[in-house]
This record gives sequence, C-alpha cells and structure tokens, in this order.
Amino acid sequence: MAILATAEVLFDAQGYVDTTLDQIAGALGVTKPFIYYYFRNKLEIFEVLTWQPLEVCYAVLDFDADDARPAHEKVARGLGDLIRATIDFYPSSLFSFREPQVFSRAFQAAHRRAARAFYDKLAALMEEARAEGTLDFRETRVTAQAACSLPGFLSTWYRPQGRLGAEAMVAELSELAWRVIGLKQGDQLSRPAPPRRAAEPSRQPQPVQAGPTLAAGPAAPASPASPAVAVRPSRRLVLPGSGR
Repeated sequence: MAILATAEVLFDAQGYVDTTLDQIAGALGVTKPFIYYYFRNKLEIFEVLTWQPLEVCYAVLDFDADDARPAHEKVARGLGDLIRATIDFYPSSLFSFREPQVFSRAFQAAHRRAARAFYDKLAALMEEARAEGTLDFRETRVTAQAACSLPGFLSTWYRPQGRLGAEAMVAELSELAWRVIGLKQGDQLSRPAPPRRAAEPSRQPQPVQAGPTLAAGPAAPASPASPAVAVRPSRRLVLPGSGR
C-alpha cells in the first residue's frame, strides 16, 4: 500500500515526531482526507508498519505439531528466520527499537504478550536441547534475550547498501546467535534456511514519487489535489487480545 510505503520512508528518514500527515500526503500527491479514509491518524500508520514485522518475527517458532526436527535445529532455524525477517522488513522492523515511547498502551500490551509467548517457546526448546547435549549455556532467559537482541542492534548501524548483502548479513548474524546459545560445533548448520513461512519479499524503501497508482481495490473518495485512485481496503490494526 502506497500510504504505508511512503510513510515508512519518511519515518525512517525523519523519525516519528518530525514526520507529519501533511508530509505523507504531500509525498503521495493527495490531501489528508484521503489518508483518513484508510487510517485514523499518524500513530495508526506507524503501529501498522511496526506490527507487521513483529508478527512475522514472533511466529518463527510456530512449528507444525508433527515437525520431528531436534530442538537445537528448531532453535537455530528460528533465530536465523528472526534475523532474516528483521532484514527483510527493514526499516519498519526496527521502529520498535528506535522509538519505543510513541506507541499506544494497547500496542505495548499486545507486544508484551507476543514477546512473552515467543520467549516461553524459545526457552522450552533451548532447555530441551541443553538436556540433549546439543546446546551449552547457563541462564536460559539471559541467553535467549542476548541471542535475540542481535538483530535489534541493526537499528544503530545497518544499511541495506552496505558491504554485505542481505543474505550474507543473515548468515553472519545467525552464526553469531548460534554461538551465543552454545550450539555445539558438530551441530552447526551450514547456513540459515529460508523462512519456514515467508512473510513478504524484501521491502527496501523506494524513492517517493508524487501521485502514485495504488493497489487495485474499492475506489476511495477523490482527493481535490489528485485524481481518484483505486486502493486496498483500510488496514485497520487489530491487536491480539485487545479488541482493538
């Protein structure tokens, strides 16, 4: 959706506070009522952009009930998929690290619930693997948090056009995460597998052009500043357990 893509570029470049709906509308070549047809306010746009990668990241351990792989392999693959999703959804995947103070209480509560469920699964798998002798660590929660914090630090230094491409970066960070959890040398995986469930193709920010053609869907109200364009239905943010 062009509104989200345009807002993502502006939030990344300027931050949440310094980005306005007027700027988003101006970059799109529409007026603010056009945006209000799809989103209640600027915060909802920011939260939709942030929640999409969070959902994917927290689902990397949702393995099928009949998945017979050993626990250490599930942990290793999950961490690799977590890192891959963070890079695939850059920069919106890092908004929650950059500006955690701006989110609504409902968003923060949903985020905490999702994070707790994720770390409960991760801790259980890690302890199962340790009991099998394939992982070597002491404090489960500390180790889990440390391994998963690696992609979070991308917010301070990662650039998509850097020396390492996306695949090379995923491989480097995955191997570092595997070291943190104490994956035994004989059980090292050659490289992270593709995500078990693919979220979206890589969505690097593109230069914003005025008056884009948006994705096909029901017609939106015509904006005085531009011809009527067809767009997708509103992507209202529904947070798990919040009724919102």
